[in-house]
Amino acid sequence: MDSPQQIKTFFQENGYYLARGLFKPAEIAALETEFDRIVQQLARTGNLDNVQWTGELQEKIGGKTSMITHTHNVQCYSAAWLRAIQSDPFLDVAEAILGPDIILHHTKLFQKPRENGMPFTMHQDWSYFPSVKDTMIAGIIHVSRATDEMGCLRVYPGSHRLGRAAHTSGQEPSELLEKYPLENATVITAEPGDVLFFHYFTLHGSKHNRSNELRKTVLVQLHAGDDVIEDANKHPNVRLALRGRNHGMTRDLANTASA
Repeated sequence: MDSPQQIKTFFQENGYYLARGLFKPAEIAALETEFDRIVQQLARTGNLDNVQWTGELQEKIGGKTSMITHTHNVQCYSAAWLRAIQSDPFLDVAEAILGPDIILHHTKLFQKPRENGMPFTMHQDWSYFPSVKDTMIAGIIHVSRATDEMGCLRVYPGSHRLGRAAHTSGQEPSELLEKYPLENATVITAEPGDVLFFHYFTLHGSKHNRSNELRKTVLVQLHAGDDVIEDANKHPNVRLALRGRNHGMTRDLANTASA
């Protein structure tokens, strides 16, 4: 494992950092069991509706004819997943990037189906849950392996320096995104237990899962404790202090924190 300073430097330069083997094989195997139970629970409760990411650009790369299984906040389903996002190895890397105060915004489960699992066009994430200081990062926990054939994530190193670029949600035509085609992005392959951290300005996307394997990931969205979410937030906002403290917490915000 790299030192905290090496992690911070690489992240600042590239807008992402891949932490290999952050979860041990036995740990990720247990988390995969819980992952599968969550998917089964969604099916049992009639909530296994596969979703599609809409928009002109998404349709252009085949998103209209493919699906992905998705749900927010795995920690609401499973204590094992709550422990995972509170684990020291995971938070140590997050702290190297964000500092000592780390706040959970939300988590997402993604299961990309076999053979035609949904692609994601190149995009930034900032417009979905903008924060005042723009400290928001994601940590993708790879529950299964992720190869290019399986539709692993692709990124443009250094693209976080674009800042809040307009029309980069991936849902509408964009002159900027035309300069960053999915085909030319850096392919980030991963093994079970690897975690990919990236800034919400970093351009990223993925191709179809064309393999006969399920691609399983859990995305953890985090920000620094001295940052706050703007009113344009479009996602659940847990506001849970995973390490350190939440500087902007109030009684009213605590009462309205969404699971």
